[in-house]
Amino acid sequence: MKKMLFAILLALTLLHAKETQQTRLQAYEKFVKVVNMIEAYYVDELNTSTIINKALKGLLPNLDAHSSYLDKKAYKELKIQTNGEFGGLGIVVGMRNGVLTVISPIDDTPAYKAGIKAGDIILKINDKATIDMSLDEAVNLMRGKPGTKITLTIVRKGKKPFKVTITRGVIKIKSVKAYTLKGYPQIEYIRISSFDKNVVPSLKEILKQAKQQGKKGIIIDLRNNPGGLLNQAVGTLDLFIDKGILVSQKGRLKSENIEFKAHSFGTYKNIPIVVLVNGGSASASEIVAGGLQDHKRAVIVGEKTFGKGSVQAILPVNKDEAIRLTVARYYLPSGRTIQARGITPDIIIHPGKVKEINNTTAEITEANLKAHLKAELQKLDNKKTISKKLMKK
Repeated sequence: MKKMLFAILLALTLLHAKETQQTRLQAYEKFVKVVNMIEAYYVDELNTSTIINKALKGLLPNLDAHSSYLDKKAYKELKIQTNGEFGGLGIVVGMRNGVLTVISPIDDTPAYKAGIKAGDIILKINDKATIDMSLDEAVNLMRGKPGTKITLTIVRKGKKPFKVTITRGVIKIKSVKAYTLKGYPQIEYIRISSFDKNVVPSLKEILKQAKQQGKKGIIIDLRNNPGGLLNQAVGTLDLFIDKGILVSQKGRLKSENIEFKAHSFGTYKNIPIVVLVNGGSASASEIVAGGLQDHKRAVIVGEKTFGKGSVQAILPVNKDEAIRLTVARYYLPSGRTIQARGITPDIIIHPGKVKEINNTTAEITEANLKAHLKAELQKLDNKKTISKKLMKK
């Protein structure tokens, strides 16, 4: 096994010219040496496959917050999720300023019903602190058998940390819903909660009926929509834009440089559109909102979006495992990027009467935020220790 691994690593050195053969060989030798040392001296017996898998799980998240190694269970769940049905809380999370942050709860799921909101920071999952925890580790902790309970400690702006207990369930998503607004029969309200494989077919049917009913305008609600499949975002834009670039992606490899262009056939190019967004609108939602904004095809209303504009490819390692790897970044028709910037609405409206000093959290540094959260954790742990002592007395 070790000889085969070394032979494979040696062969890979011949495929790359940017580094010298000697430096690459030295790096691979170091890796193999460390694997051998772990096998020989680690307190628990581990085989080579286990060590390599653990190495991959540590390597991918260290590239960026969206890259990860998908073992058999995670790869299977990813396939199920893109089909619009999966198990868990119904919560989409990501790393913002280095901490575990809710991108959005998904409509009508346990997390949504429990009151979890976009922008919430998850400080603890049950009794485990999430500071310095990888995204994959956090997601795996939140997954579980439907009917089982999990407790999240939440930090929300303007409130003291609080706990929310949620019962896991099987998440079935109806990604697109349409309503006629009361008092405004000429307006079609379309809610898109995520971009799974059913979005474009559902939208085509809704728009066909809206046209037959003589609707004069549509509202597309993308608030708390965490994104999903790129082809569904592109297909959505193609329904409303008849020419030009819809979105492009650019990566290090030429094969990742792709432009997605509009087609004139079947386009609803004249109906007025308003798009609603907020801080929970991410990825595919930002592509749709930004594309419509750049083509001056819609008025974007709401709050600044999340800012997730990188492209992840799912690259199978074998039939049961894969890696999720960031291979490119998205660019809107105007050439601007979404990554870490988000979409600024044409009309900024905050929910309720909350006074907002600034529309961005860029001034909060990762170090400052982590220091604040560690202090909050210390307070919580101290309270728990005192409580246990009182109970013993």
